Amino acid sequence: MKKGWQVFGHTFFWICMIAFFSLIVHNNTKIDTRGLVVIFGLYGVINIGLFYLNFLAFIPLFLNRKKYFRYILMILGAMLALGFVKYGVGLCFKGYVLTHERGGKVIGFWSYYTSAFFTSLIFVFLSTVLKFTNDWFLNERVQRDLENQRLSAELAFLKSQINPHFLFNSLNSIYSLAYQQSEKTPDAILKLSEIMRYMLYECNDNKVDLAKEIQYLQNYIDLQKIRLGSRGFVDFEIKGDVTNQQIVPLLLISFIENAFKHGVANNPETPIFIRLTIDAAKLDFIIQNRKHTFNKDDAGGIGLNNVKRRLDILYTGKYVLNINNGPDTYTCELSLNL
Repeated sequence: MKKGWQVFGHTFFWICMIAFFSLIVHNNTKIDTRGLVVIFGLYGVINIGLFYLNFLAFIPLFLNRKKYFRYILMILGAMLALGFVKYGVGLCFKGYVLTHERGGKVIGFWSYYTSAFFTSLIFVFLSTVLKFTNDWFLNERVQRDLENQRLSAELAFLKSQINPHFLFNSLNSIYSLAYQQSEKTPDAILKLSEIMRYMLYECNDNKVDLAKEIQYLQNYIDLQKIRLGSRGFVDFEIKGDVTNQQIVPLLLISFIENAFKHGVANNPETPIFIRLTIDAAKLDFIIQNRKHTFNKDDAGGIGLNNVKRRLDILYTGKYVLNINNGPDTYTCELSLNL
């Protein structure tokens, strides 16, 4: 279908060009309709034929394959041969082509042949420019499509890492409750099922409602507080209107996961501090936790590397992320244009 529209566009262009120049010549000379058909019909077909011979055959077969010498031979041969064809047409319609309107003087062979050759050269030049321009735009589109496919595949891979990483940490938490035979284990499993339902069924779009994403974060925090019991202290506050806003799903959870995994949450004086502020189309997220004096898990670190890469792809030039890994506290500040 697309190729058919291209053929139609080219045909329509040439018809309009021939008609336009025929009208100009007809209004400014005494050439009759038959003469216009000869000059612009026959010669138009010859020149346009050379245009597409170069565009569709010579450039793809020789020039694009770096067979420069063969390309020059072929295009010169075609131009020289068509010069004789044009002169032959001129002899058949000498009164319209080879005779000057004023004085009736007949144009000589070499004079006419040189003029016909340079006319052919113009059409060859135009077809070459069009071909290289067309190929450049096509190549740019192909490269852009390949890059989009690569980024889509990378995003799918990054997103696929989130669920196992999250599930691994959550199951560890529930295992601790089950090991302690805590009465809160069923509540923790219920919270986990709600979280997994959101991750499986509501995160398939490129963006989700910010209110749903915040509820997901709240469920995760509640799950961790169930695990920690009376030893869990979290200061989570939301400021601003979260309605009518959207965000890439599962973007903030890694920061909160790391805070619970590597931070201290059992001190009421230094709770895990989380602030989420929405102002118009801008989101500011701050999370701070007191650090353990020892490294809990040398195998960690997937989450933050993952979210940094997703931010680079999905919010290019639209975010600022500052991470301060101090001696006693760990702080992440994310400013995001929604």
